[in-house]
Amino acid sequence: MTPEVSAGETSSTEIPRRTVLGGLAAGAAIGAAGSVAGRATATPVTGLFVGAGKADVTGAVAGEGMMGYSEQEQVSTGLLSRCWARAYIVVDRATDERIAFVNVDIACLFQSVHIGVIAALRTRLGGVYTERNVNLNATHNHNSCGGTAWDYAYTLAAYGFKKRSYRAEVDGIVTAIERAHAALAPGSITLGRTELGDASANRSRIAFDRNPASDRRVFPRAIDPAVTSLRLRRDDGTDIGHITWFATHGTSLTDRNTLISGDNKGYASYRAETENPGVIASFPQTNAGDMTPNLWVRPLRPGGPTADNRTNCLIIGDRQHRAGTTALGGARRMSRNGVASAVTYVDFSAVAIDGRYTPDGRPARTGAACMGAAAFGTSREDNWNLPVPLFDEGQRTPIPPSLRDIQAPKLIVAPLGLLPPWPWIPQILPIQLMRIGDLVLACAAAEFTIVAGLRVRRTVAAALGIDIDDVLLQGYANGYSQYVTTPEEYDAQQYEGGETQFGRWTLSAYLQEFDRLARSMASGSAIGRGPAPLDKSSIQPDLLPAVPPDTAVAGRRFGDVLTAPRASYAPGSTVVTDFVGAHPTNDFHTEDTYLAIERSDDGRWTRVFDDDDWCTEFHWRRPAGSATASVVSVRWTVPQGTRGRFRVRYFGNRRAASGAVTPIAGTSAVFTVA
Repeated sequence: MTPEVSAGETSSTEIPRRTVLGGLAAGAAIGAAGSVAGRATATPVTGLFVGAGKADVTGAVAGEGMMGYSEQEQVSTGLLSRCWARAYIVVDRATDERIAFVNVDIACLFQSVHIGVIAALRTRLGGVYTERNVNLNATHNHNSCGGTAWDYAYTLAAYGFKKRSYRAEVDGIVTAIERAHAALAPGSITLGRTELGDASANRSRIAFDRNPASDRRVFPRAIDPAVTSLRLRRDDGTDIGHITWFATHGTSLTDRNTLISGDNKGYASYRAETENPGVIASFPQTNAGDMTPNLWVRPLRPGGPTADNRTNCLIIGDRQHRAGTTALGGARRMSRNGVASAVTYVDFSAVAIDGRYTPDGRPARTGAACMGAAAFGTSREDNWNLPVPLFDEGQRTPIPPSLRDIQAPKLIVAPLGLLPPWPWIPQILPIQLMRIGDLVLACAAAEFTIVAGLRVRRTVAAALGIDIDDVLLQGYANGYSQYVTTPEEYDAQQYEGGETQFGRWTLSAYLQEFDRLARSMASGSAIGRGPAPLDKSSIQPDLLPAVPPDTAVAGRRFGDVLTAPRASYAPGSTVVTDFVGAHPTNDFHTEDTYLAIERSDDGRWTRVFDDDDWCTEFHWRRPAGSATASVVSVRWTVPQGTRGRFRVRYFGNRRAASGAVTPIAGTSAVFTVA
């Protein structure tokens, strides 16, 4: 969308930050992708093709429930930063085997989104990208748009399914993959590692300490400090992609925050991409189930002066960015080339487990998904709102663990797997292995604690005959089913244990199935797709009333300035401008912006910041006494070193009673920064 220019205004020039994203997809490298499909030549081809692409997945930023904390009170009121899908494709030129790895700034990569993306890829790109060689994973920020699942347990707080936000996620992910595919060109991948000790803390130490000493010794500070980075570089020396894995929750911004954003990992990407123009930089999770970014671990309470934790978000994001830079600085070529992938689906509600995969050597079973009292009690270290009355962490059933009852000692509150009309969370879930050179990702649709992840890594490494350091647990991938704890941690029934859905032996089931998949991958045999996941798209109500047509604030016109900036500001201060606006859900402004901060440069206005920059905030509210008017507030915290003449612009869309949607815009008076 081109910003509207009113009569008498000077046209604006945008800094082409978003244009760079499209340019990566549409540049000269497109020809290289064609050579992948038609590579039959007399001379064998070696090496890799690499490509990267990025696309906007931001949905409704106002008036709808947010995803992450699953609290009905957390309803979006604006935008701190856009949410993005970042896709990376690697093709072995000799075999045409390929993988697509996609990291998305959302709380959970729901099975609904995974099914939608795979179907769209089949339609738009044929059978090139499938559920076998595509990995979709979430950064697990706790402030993305809600209501995008087909699972009632995850849409209840958002009052049902939000189709437009769902489409924003699916379409954005597919677009990112298409851009990465179009950008394929000869290139290479290098691997770097370092450690980061001050960006995570263990929020469930009581449970962690129940693990055997041999496991605890691997994590002497009860955190996983490993930082693993991949650099994707074209043969002409141009970096196109950086991927940095690190385990820490996306809960820097607490449940008091109501602005959509990418949280600490989104900020890490923003920092990396700002410092490396043209590079698409992502910061995916690993086994972050018990890792919090709130380093001073303590039970939180409502009403604190820093309840939304903005400073923590920037600090933890910056530390991940700097650790990634360090790891990439030491990146080296890997000993193995090429890529490989395998996937199978497992019904985790009914796995018969061999005693080789349980701590005591006895056979066991999983059961239908059940939520425990500790889950309703919330994670007291990361949530400001009080838990549900009568429920708290540590509550257990009187059934002793010695009875080996599937869910004991969990105090069952909600048997999610048995509720009508179908299970309220997915029970048939994919596990996937993805090899990129030396690095193997063990991918699962859950949040694994660091010791649970360690045990999966050991199992996969042994089955493949590789070093455990070359295996990462890629959590939050291709679906979502809450937590996976070790059996020892499960017994403590802290929050993570209460959210381990399939019982005390959930991890043992994963160990067995990952071992089976890894051995088949090592031998070159296939074990089959397994049971089909449920398509729950048919019954998805939206319980929120429709947004009414827009009216202007009484006595005003759309785009009018209600609160004007002062004449001058100093760096570090915040410029606040209020406009007569319209409801933001009329148009998501995908890969565009709701706002612009413009600077006067030799008589022309140049856009220097927009709604994806972390120095800006976009707020929306209803004025007192009106259910149809909107006030939009644009806030800009002036970065240090800034000077010049500036103005603030707002871009919206009003919807008439007829349903017609038309653009509106507003422009503030000029002010100076000195």
